[in-house]
Amino acid sequence: MQSVALIDYGSGNLRSAEKALVRAAAGTADIVVTNDPATVAAADRIVLPGVGAFAACMSALSERTGVIEAMTTAVRERGVPFLGICVGMQLMASRGLEFGVTPGLGWIEADVKKIHPADPALKVPHMGWNNLTDVTDQPVLRGLKHGAPVYFTHSFAMFPADAADVAAYVDHGGRFPAAVARGNLAGVQFHPEKSQAAGLKLLADFLEWRP
Repeated sequence: MQSVALIDYGSGNLRSAEKALVRAAAGTADIVVTNDPATVAAADRIVLPGVGAFAACMSALSERTGVIEAMTTAVRERGVPFLGICVGMQLMASRGLEFGVTPGLGWIEADVKKIHPADPALKVPHMGWNNLTDVTDQPVLRGLKHGAPVYFTHSFAMFPADAADVAAYVDHGGRFPAAVARGNLAGVQFHPEKSQAAGLKLLADFLEWRP
């Protein structure tokens, strides 16, 4: 049975992500909540959850000794499939521009910047259900078509330097990336664990993904 390392670094959506992954796996994968570097390095798949501020999440992740190095070994050297959720997706970027400049993992060249809806009636944080647009044929998103409703809660978004790294968009007073993908890396700004059937489908497809 394949092992899925769900990284535990104090993220607020850890337990809900665990429950959703267990349900999506339906007994086909061992979901391991861990911050043990050896377990992470040996995992067949890695999921990085996240809620809150970029700098705080990056700091918390860095404080788990050896975890970033283990993730890097697994993802960058062994090609292990990786899924980042919300801030977990943002941490793949080069840097976050929240409360100053904070370096990210640097796996995708991108900045994480605050969103500014053109319509002042639209609030930030962007919170609640919204529809995906321009969904690519990336395998993790194959079950989510144009217009699929998913659940968001965030004030910042990840803007890759290369538009080819964007796998889906969303519009909230302006279009911005809702998902990214490159090689064995995938990330979603929305929360699959809160997105009901669409979210479970995405997680199930991630568990079957062979990049």
